[in-house]
Amino acid sequence: MRHMALVASLIGATALLSGCNAMKRLSEVGEAPKLSSIDNPTQSESYRPVSLPMPAPQVAESNPNSLWRSGARSFFKDQRANQVGDILTVVVDMDDNAALANTTERSRANAEDLGVPNLFGLESEFSKVLPEAIDPSAMVGLSSNTSNKGSGTLDRNEAINLRVAAIVIQVLPNGNYVIHGRQEIRVNSEVREVQIAGVIRAADITSANEVQYDKIAEARISYGGRGTISDVQQPRYGSEVLDIILPF
Repeated sequence: MRHMALVASLIGATALLSGCNAMKRLSEVGEAPKLSSIDNPTQSESYRPVSLPMPAPQVAESNPNSLWRSGARSFFKDQRANQVGDILTVVVDMDDNAALANTTERSRANAEDLGVPNLFGLESEFSKVLPEAIDPSAMVGLSSNTSNKGSGTLDRNEAINLRVAAIVIQVLPNGNYVIHGRQEIRVNSEVREVQIAGVIRAADITSANEVQYDKIAEARISYGGRGTISDVQQPRYGSEVLDIILPF
């Protein structure tokens, strides 16, 4: 009975964890996955304004009798994003390779001997106290042998090439921009999602209003999908729960 109760509890917990998402997916059987609505990211429950250490504010210097503006890259107007709501393009051209091999081997042998050949003439009395005759010169003998060997190999190759439009959602006191971009593409019954967020410098925005991904501080780049293909590639809920709770 206790075993059946445990199984029922696990099934119930799994159903609670997956219930909301499962019901949503069941309601979309026979239909293509729905795209998310376009919302203001600052109104999301998970959104938190970025707060970082800032230097002292600097007052912009004006240039009297000059047609040129400080920081402008166009003679008449700077086309780069520079205020909340402006759009810029994030270029992600990632081609990372990492290889690591490590081997560790350790061995240790210990031996300890203890003898009392002479103890004020009392060594002859040992046979009266102990059940069997002993040799006082070799009363205690200890030995140990330990051997450990480990090896590990890491070989990773990642290549991503994409461009995503992002929105400036906050201007920090030092002039840096907090950006957030999201893109969803549906092909048949599979939705590909790309999300990018982070902090950039105004100086890193090129004249084409683009910024490279490696110029983004606190970068958060997510590339994945959902739909029929992702469902096949993802383990079932039961397998995920068992992988977490099983100790062996």
